Amino acid sequence: MADHPRRVARALLSVSDKSGLIEFARALAGHGIELVSTGGTAKAIADAGLKVRDVSDLTGFPEMMDGRVKTLHPNVHGGLLAIRDNADHARSMKDHGIAPIDLLVVNLYPFEATVDKGASEDDCIENIDIGGPAMIRAAAKNHHDVAVVVEASDYQAVLDELNANKGATTLTLRKKLAQKAYARTAAYDAAISNWFAGQLRIDAPDFRAFGGKLIQALRYGENPHQQASFYKTPDRRFGVATARQLQGKELSYNNINDTDAAYEAIAEFDAKRTAACVIVKHANPCGVAEGKDLAEAYRKALACDSTSAYGGIIAFNRTLDADAANAVAGIFTEVIIAPDATEEAIAIIGKRKNLRLLLAGGLPDPRAAGLTTKTVAGGLLVQTRDNAVVDDMTFKTVTKRAPTGAELNDLRFAFRVAKHVKSNTIIYAKDLATVGIGAGQMSRVDSARIAARKAEDAAKELGLAAPMTKGSVVASDAFFPFADGLLVAIEAGATAVVQPGGSMRDNEVIEAADAHGIAMVFTGTRHFKH
Repeated sequence: MADHPRRVARALLSVSDKSGLIEFARALAGHGIELVSTGGTAKAIADAGLKVRDVSDLTGFPEMMDGRVKTLHPNVHGGLLAIRDNADHARSMKDHGIAPIDLLVVNLYPFEATVDKGASEDDCIENIDIGGPAMIRAAAKNHHDVAVVVEASDYQAVLDELNANKGATTLTLRKKLAQKAYARTAAYDAAISNWFAGQLRIDAPDFRAFGGKLIQALRYGENPHQQASFYKTPDRRFGVATARQLQGKELSYNNINDTDAAYEAIAEFDAKRTAACVIVKHANPCGVAEGKDLAEAYRKALACDSTSAYGGIIAFNRTLDADAANAVAGIFTEVIIAPDATEEAIAIIGKRKNLRLLLAGGLPDPRAAGLTTKTVAGGLLVQTRDNAVVDDMTFKTVTKRAPTGAELNDLRFAFRVAKHVKSNTIIYAKDLATVGIGAGQMSRVDSARIAARKAEDAAKELGLAAPMTKGSVVASDAFFPFADGLLVAIEAGATAVVQPGGSMRDNEVIEAADAHGIAMVFTGTRHFKH
């Protein structure tokens, strides 16, 4: 017969997540399949009135050591690993009284969820599954004969095959289930090993693994000829992966990437202190502002570069309200993301069916530790997240003139933004709003020129007599290697500058600032972003 069907006579079920368990077990029993189970799973099946054989009866040993030892036994692993068509294997099974297990249903102890809820180290360790992964790997290795299920979402696929094949599964399904099984144990072990590395403060473990659960198979990647998928990792950071999408078509790869950039940037602005808005296009902010409310913050952010904002991503740091929802209705926008939204705001956005509204449930902590990864040819670059925040920095005045209180507020604002713009970065800001952004140039002086020119374009768009850079402050994500970039900013009308410092020519840059009577502060912190 085609596709190597294997009839299921015996199933071993041992699950921590009992969603759909009883319905599935009842359907298996309906096919005449013997049910074998462990601990709480066996009790749940028995309580439902189904006949179930305890695994202790199969092994001849009771569960021991608080349940740590129950399935690690030849009668279990022999039943999973025996190759049915191998005469020697069959003889060993007969000689030692080992019964075949044709279907394994296991989902693992909830280690990731236990860590996520902040449990103690002992509780986390107790939720490291041993028998489960061992059985899963055994069954998956022997997928030619055994089907293995690690998620309740696959119950129906198994039942469909049993119904279609007179109680048998096909090799095609068993292979798919085996692939998923190995991926699940890999992701599980990755979460455990990374937790241990964090507990031990090991920055560079000899082996590093990452794993995740599929959220969405995407239509394509950055370009239509590229394939892409979106996975959720154990790092439960508020953002796109935690967000509830209320409306609009499914997110694309670029939507997700840009929305993440916008939401990480908005997290720099404490919602208790101020209302803020970030508008992102192609992963770079094109407008950022604080305001007395979200609507004002949005209008100030939009004024920076209304042309680039078309078709962009908007992030807010507070619950989206009706005024802000009405304000964004005037321009085409791909995505709005906020911690939450009022019912009135949801109704307003609901009139624009193509606009995606995401509610993330909270803001990510900009100070939180974590890892970021980037692939390179034949390798993986891993680093800790840039969690340096302005509020924890000391601004050291290095010029003869110190910044005024208003300038200092704008300097802090501008340096918050600089952290989230691709390097080389120059930010012009005034009245807690960006007025010119230069991003991703090979030369810092070019970023300064581009930002100033965009400020001129914005002024013309708004009908202003002078560029908004007049009387602005400037932030640079890294030091000025020469005074030329600073001189461009001064010519544009900037009166104060914030930069990390640390150049061999710092004195030349400071002298140029003093010669033009502007204030300059050093942070000692660089914010490269590539």
